[in-house]
Amino acid sequence: MTRKTADTSKLLQTALQQQQQQDSGGAALTYKRVLEMDPHNRLAWYGLGLIAQQNGKTLDARAAYDKALKIDPSFMSALFSEAMMLKSSDPDRTMELLKRAVVAEPEAATIRMQLGLLLAEKGRTDEAGNEFRRAVAANPSLRSQVPEDFRDSVSPSPTSSQAGSIR
Repeated sequence: MTRKTADTSKLLQTALQQQQQQDSGGAALTYKRVLEMDPHNRLAWYGLGLIAQQNGKTLDARAAYDKALKIDPSFMSALFSEAMMLKSSDPDRTMELLKRAVVAEPEAATIRMQLGLLLAEKGRTDEAGNEFRRAVAANPSLRSQVPEDFRDSVSPSPTSSQAGSIR
């Protein structure tokens, strides 16, 4: 590990501790120091995005998440955080981000559940049903969160007689 990498890693740990201690201002400054040393550090950009989002600075958060995603297009945390932040204001962008997240992490049940809910809101019931089935297959405890209209079509553990009937 190079000296620069070790310094960057130590600063990232410091920033995370500052965030955990509710010192978002200090954490933001530390993340910026990391970025001065390594402008392509996805974790620092993501951290800045979280802080901006927590402070209600949606545009700054989105810009930071986008920079993290430019560095790593399949960075799950940034995909999910940006998607959830934009859920009510930009559902189409949210669906795009969630679909990218599902490609990056096919077994991510919570992401599939969120995608299913958005698809159901858009009236895309077949796609929504598929996402709900995959979410429940990956995590059966999510079945109770599936909208009632879809609940009969999802089964956490299909019996042999049901297995063939699920489309």
